[in-house]
Amino acid sequence: MKQRVFYSIAFAFLISAFVFPIGAQELSREKIKEIERMISSKMSKDRIPGASVAIVLNGKLVWSNGYGLADIENFVPAKADTAYRTASIGKSMTATAAMQLVEKGKLDLTAPIQNYCPAFPKKRWTITAQNLLNHTSGIRHYGEENNIEELYSTRHYNSVAEALEIFKNDELLFEPGGRYLYSTYGYNLLGCVIEGASGLAFTEYMAKNIFEPAGMKNTRVDDPSAIIPNRARGYVLDQAGHLQNSRMVDMSNKIPAGGFITTAEDLVLFASGVMNGKLIKPETLDRMLTPQKTNSGETIPYGLGWGLFPDEDWYGEKEAFHGGGTPQVSGMLYLIPKRKFAVAILFNLEDVSERVALTAQIAKVALDLGKNK
Repeated sequence: MKQRVFYSIAFAFLISAFVFPIGAQELSREKIKEIERMISSKMSKDRIPGASVAIVLNGKLVWSNGYGLADIENFVPAKADTAYRTASIGKSMTATAAMQLVEKGKLDLTAPIQNYCPAFPKKRWTITAQNLLNHTSGIRHYGEENNIEELYSTRHYNSVAEALEIFKNDELLFEPGGRYLYSTYGYNLLGCVIEGASGLAFTEYMAKNIFEPAGMKNTRVDDPSAIIPNRARGYVLDQAGHLQNSRMVDMSNKIPAGGFITTAEDLVLFASGVMNGKLIKPETLDRMLTPQKTNSGETIPYGLGWGLFPDEDWYGEKEAFHGGGTPQVSGMLYLIPKRKFAVAILFNLEDVSERVALTAQIAKVALDLGKNK
């Protein structure tokens, strides 16, 4: 009971006392209030300690803010520049890096991945970079008897190639292209492919070709031993609904698949760089946002590094998104590319549901979607 009272008082205090929106002149006060109402309602309903949100309109960062507590024990407010894990949102960054190399003629999406990553042994069937990008490679995700150990790994891996040890000797689950199976480990392998195609360490390539050009000053590899300014603490609700500290994990077992630290502002700057042609060409983005198909012609709900709704046309708009969920965080990056609109929201609570729906509703308010229908 005391925990509930403390949390309610802390949340109400922070909502009223720590509001620092930027660029609000390009997003009306009425719209900001409605967006804040949705965020506060979500946080209250799901008992989320802290959140950060940022919005890009017409390709420009127009508003960001933080709500609640980044650190409950020390009563630290969440801010616009509070740093959280990307989790799988990082896959969209890694996919963008791969497509940059395709543009430069350094990566052939249809070639065997061993051409670029000889550390990964040949399998019964050929795997291509396209299979890795669209999750049709047949490489497994977490699972089976080592599921918990892999999800909550505390081992530190010193390189992308070393982290391949987890799964590189496993058999493929199906012939590549046969079906869609979301795979974090497939994106780990894509990181190795990027190293071979670029001649740079994966983390160096990302810093020089994604983070720096996009202006992502607060994005870096998630190192649990490093001192990272404004890093949020992570929380989880136990089976009884009590808030607990998240388990410690070392994300070095999946850096290309989402082992970065970032901010909501940096995520929408990344989205802006993608949509504005700063990171990739417009035709490359169109290619990435085209729903992929299996070998049998079945359409899957994924492009090249982005989640999609292939059969939906939401208020006449096409959506793209990528969520992320791992110990300490739940997040979502949501785009309406033709509007050059993006919203990122990061929570320091695990397993927050309905994140796509929340970001889509924020888009609806910000863009007046369906207002005249």
